[in-house]
Amino acid sequence: MSLEQQPAIDPKNPHGLGDPNDTSLRKVEREVLIPKIMRDRAKAEFCSKEVADFQECCKASSILMVATCRKQNAALKECLTGWYQNEAFKEECKKIYLQERADYRSTGIPKKHRLEKL
Repeated sequence: MSLEQQPAIDPKNPHGLGDPNDTSLRKVEREVLIPKIMRDRAKAEFCSKEVADFQECCKASSILMVATCRKQNAALKECLTGWYQNEAFKEECKKIYLQERADYRSTGIPKKHRLEKL
């Protein structure tokens, strides 16, 4: 293919991955990918004590953990549910997702590879 026949690179879509500035969301992004960010952040940042308590109980009770760790499991679920229902938190996680997607679309480099280079 000669230079004259090659298609011009679209500045909105430099790597053929979509417009980095597009903020529309597909169903899988709304129902799977953004909730995953919410779950990961809630566990790591806001419910870490409850996660640690539940894990410690599970380690200590092994097979009987279903019956033994009900209190810790309920506390963890309550903490996580509170964050899942928080609209401001949901919006914040949506912005994080859209920024990560825009970075990927504009560079063509997946997030985990960008983090490895740091």
